[in-house]
Amino acid sequence: MNDKPIYVTFGDKKTEIDFESLKEGKVEDKQLYTSIDRAIIDLKSNPACGIKVPKNLWPKEYIKKYDITNLWKYDLPHGWRLVYTIQTNEIMILNVILEWFDHKGYERRFHY
Repeated sequence: MNDKPIYVTFGDKKTEIDFESLKEGKVEDKQLYTSIDRAIIDLKSNPACGIKVPKNLWPKEYIKKYDITNLWKYDLPHGWRLVYTIQTNEIMILNVILEWFDHKGYERRFHY
C-alpha cells in the first residue's frame, strides 16, 4: 500500500497555461478541459491508471526535454490522448503531464 502523497503537475509553464486557457475556449475546448481535469483526478488516485508506453516508442524530444525514465498514455474521450511520466522519491509521487493531442497529433508525435 502506497502512503506517499500523489501530485499532478505540468511538464512546463506553457502546457499549464494551455490547459487553463481551454476553460475559456469553444465548447470542444471546454469539453477537453473537463476530460483532462478528470484525468488529473484519476492520476491522483492511481498514477499508473494509464497505459505504459514501451521504451522503444518514446519520442526523442521527451527524453531530451524531460529526461524521462517512464512514459504513460491516458486515453481521453473523442480520440484525444494525454501523455505523462511518473517521478517518485522518498517523499511523494509526481505525475508530470507532458502533452495532450488528438489522435492525428498523437500518431505524428509517436510516428505511427
